[in-house]
Amino acid sequence: MRIDVVSLFPEFIAQCAGFGVVGRSQERALLSLHGWNPRDHAEGGYRRVDDRPFGGGPGMVMMIEPLQACLAAVRVADPLPAPVIYLTPQGVPLTQAKVRQLAALPRIVLLCGRYEGVDERAYAYADERLSIGDYVLTGGELPAMVVADAVVRLIPGALG
Repeated sequence: MRIDVVSLFPEFIAQCAGFGVVGRSQERALLSLHGWNPRDHAEGGYRRVDDRPFGGGPGMVMMIEPLQACLAAVRVADPLPAPVIYLTPQGVPLTQAKVRQLAALPRIVLLCGRYEGVDERAYAYADERLSIGDYVLTGGELPAMVVADAVVRLIPGALG
């Protein structure tokens, strides 16, 4: 299985993925996990990825342009089809049945928000929205690792 995680902190994803079942699954070549940083696809000297919401409101959101370019690079990196899953408290609750569905796929892409979320135009690039609970975190990295951990456990051979 291949899991691609789009995050402003791919190093965090790599660190978490190095331990336990997820780490052993990578060592056994049962899992290929890749982190992608939208900042690598941002323009300008500062590689800016955040902006004020177009319709106004408090806080900042992740800009659409770096996300579009990053998701395009993710698609080019591997020909396997993959649903893009945006992790958000407003998503459908993650259940074991959903985890089984995801584990049956050859590849998934997890999109992690930051700040107040993402520019709403990014929803057009997400095939679905998932929530790991009815609370707010500072970003989607922890939910991405929750999804990855739950999915990887179901890969044959992952638990030994």
